[in-house]
Parts: sequence; structure tokens; C-alpha cells
Amino acid sequence: MTQQIFVDRKNELSLLKNEFEKKAPSFFVLYGRRRVGKTELLLKFLEGKTGIYFLSTTEGDKSNINAFQEKASEIFGEYIKNIEINDWYNLFKVLIENAKFKEITKQEKFVIIFDEFSYLILGNKNIPSIFQKIWDEILSKENVMLILCGSVLSIMENKVLGYKSPLYGRRTAQLELQPLEFKYLCEFFPNYSIEDLSKVWFILGGIPAYLLKFDKNLPLWENVERNILHKESYLYKEADFLLVQEFREPKNYKIILKAISMGNHTLGEICNFTGLDKSMVSKYLDVLSNLKLIREIIPVTASQKYKRRLYVITDPYFNFWFRFVYPNLIDLEAERYETVLSKIKSEFNQYSGYMFEYLVEELIRKRYFFRNFSFTKIGKEWGKIPKTRDVYEIDVVALNEQTKEILFVECKWKDNVNPEEIMINLIEKSKYVKWSIEKRKEHYAIFAKSFSRKINEYKGYKVYCIDLKDLEKLCLGNS
Repeated sequence: MTQQIFVDRKNELSLLKNEFEKKAPSFFVLYGRRRVGKTELLLKFLEGKTGIYFLSTTEGDKSNINAFQEKASEIFGEYIKNIEINDWYNLFKVLIENAKFKEITKQEKFVIIFDEFSYLILGNKNIPSIFQKIWDEILSKENVMLILCGSVLSIMENKVLGYKSPLYGRRTAQLELQPLEFKYLCEFFPNYSIEDLSKVWFILGGIPAYLLKFDKNLPLWENVERNILHKESYLYKEADFLLVQEFREPKNYKIILKAISMGNHTLGEICNFTGLDKSMVSKYLDVLSNLKLIREIIPVTASQKYKRRLYVITDPYFNFWFRFVYPNLIDLEAERYETVLSKIKSEFNQYSGYMFEYLVEELIRKRYFFRNFSFTKIGKEWGKIPKTRDVYEIDVVALNEQTKEILFVECKWKDNVNPEEIMINLIEKSKYVKWSIEKRKEHYAIFAKSFSRKINEYKGYKVYCIDLKDLEKLCLGNS
């Protein structure tokens, strides 16, 4: 059983509403990864307005034109779909000459939504030029709001938004739709504890389509078994499906993603794990980075010339799937679900430790904590310890290059954490960070499941102790 709810998106709806209410014609571009909720957002926005929502396919221009005529006939009459039209330009000429269209646009903006617009481009590379002409010569002179929406990020960013695109400079606004923020997960699972909500985020992230596949009335691990591990479930093959959609030959991309999910984060480690050539791996990593499936990171205090970059998977679901589902497909195909689930549980604490760092960084970046600070950079910090072969690592470091403030953060996915013990180590590691040493003002924070006791100060340093109860307040404040 899946849920059907619409959560948050207030800012996004407000942006669309503002564009709609402008007196001039609007040309809005919406894009984002698959399943992030673009379609639901557009349908919510369209409520109470007159317009056409059209879902493009990869079947080519003729099929899409016929389907668009069918949708248009629901508003403008049967004759629209019976006209023989073979190109998009003439279709829009017919549309604006319709008496009902003129009547509607005298009263309000008429909304035209092309969902999965990137599919049109896949079927016809000239679509950007065609729609440039449609906008310049037809729609920009009418009381309309044209919305082009797509999930193939490389196409939307290059063929629609890119400066080499014929459509460049036409849009009046754009939005890359992001996953839902952590605080909204409690609206999907109102009966879950804050620890289980955290685990849901570690597994699914903030992708609405995935969150809706979990049953709010089932315990967490039963949800994982039924809705990810069972081979007939939606989330069992979702990662595989998305990669097949993006790549003709996804095999090498899969093994690279598996390598990263298993803790191989440097180029050398990934090459050793996969057995692939270094130049080939570099090319694949660039593609995955452009698709925003992974990101490359360097120490937050390092220059952009820093060479030893790390590669991490940005999407929690992909990270979980490649860490726990992909390596166990043989067992899962044989329906040994309990065996695989038991293995996941035994390794999940270690996985959670890594994902907790990622979550904490996101929460700080989104200003849910330390609102009095203004950080210009945030990320991980690591480097060599002088006079040794050892390396230090700090989970999260945030800094302000103008005020010279710096925040050092340690994340512990553990209960009853002793903050004094953590501070001894964290202060020692902070000494290796050679950033504005003479002028900087230091702050320290510890995130944990729970503390043996919280402290506000340690040896003259201000200390922030933040646990799951503090994260729970985010959800309570949202409800």
C-alpha cells in the first residue's frame, strides 16, 4: 500500500505563482533528477488554472503532436484533433487562432506544460530551434505561461539552458527541483521515531516517489524487506532502471558506483576495485558527476588545484542500493530475503555513520543549525599529520573567509557519547588545519544519537552538543 500526499514545495509553488501573475508572457524551465516530484509540483500548480499539461514521449514528433492535439481538443473542441498538422510551429499557430484561446487569454494566462521535454529533444535534435521560433514568433506575443520540464539533466542544462542552445536567454525563470529536506520525512511517517526517520533518510533520501513506496504503518525493516528487497517491488530495480534510461551500456557505470558505495573514494581505489583503465574511469566519473549522481570533493580549506579528490555518491537511495542490493542480487533473485536483510542489519551501523555525516552537512548547509553564523564554505577536511604517515580527517568544517570564523564538527552515530573525549581528539585535529591560524575564531560542535551528558564549554572553547532529540524538534516545528 502506498501513500498519496503532497508535502512542502511552498517556495517552489510561490515561484511558479509569481511567474504566472506577471503581466508579461512567462517562459519557465523546471528540471531535476527523476522521481524528485516535478510532475506533482506542476499538477499542483495547475489546479484552478486553465491550461494543458502534456507528457512527452520518445515516440517522435508526429506521435507527440497527435497526442498534444488530443489534449488541446479537451479545451478547444473536437475539431483541433481532426486537423492534419505535421509540425509544432503550425500546431501553435492553430492554437492561438482558436476563438476560445483568445477568450481565455483575455481573462488570464493560459498555461502550457511540456513535461519530459527532454524526450522531445531525444526524438528530434532540432526541437530547441523549433521551440525558439515558436516562442519568438508566437507565444511571446500571447498571454501564456510556457513551462518546459525535464529529467535528463544533461539535455536540460545543455540543450535548453546552455548558452549554445537556441533557447538561451528566452526563459523568464528557472528552477532545479531538489529532494525534500529531512524535516519533512515525519509527514510521511508520523509514527516513526527520530532514529527511524534518520534511517529512512539514509536509505531513501528526500525523493518523494521513494518515500511514498514505504508503508507508514509498517516497521522500518519490514518496509526495507517488502519494498526494496522483494524482487517484484518498485525500489528493487529502480536504480538499475534509471541507469539504463541514462546510458546505453550501464555496466561500467554500475561497477564504479558499487566501488564508491563500498568505500573506494579515490581515483586509484576505484580503478583497483573495478579493474578499469584510469582514463576510462575518469571519463565515467565526469559523466556521473554531470548527472549529479556523484560529486567530487576536496578539503574545504584546499585550493581548486588540489589533486587527491574524493568521489562520493550524492543520492542516499543509490548509495544504499549499490551498497546492499546490487552485491546481493543472486540471493534476492532466489528470494533469500531474510538472509540479505540480516546482512544489511549487521552492516547498517557502519553505513549509517557515513550517512549521518552527510545528513549533518546538509542540515548545516540549509541553516537549520548555527543560524547566527554565516559560512562561505562547508565540507570535509583531511590531510597529512606532520612528521608522520598518518592522515587526519574532520567530518564537517564550515568557515567564513571574511569574518575568519571556523566551525569544526564531529559526527558520531552512537548513543551515550562522552563529549569531553570527542573534544580532546577534535581540538587536536583542528591544529592541523592551517587556515587563518593567527586570526581565526574557532567553534566546535558534536552531533550524536545521544550524549552521556551535554556540555557548553570545554577548556575555554564553546561547544555545541546536538543529538537526535534536537533533530526531532525540526520535525515538530514543521508539523
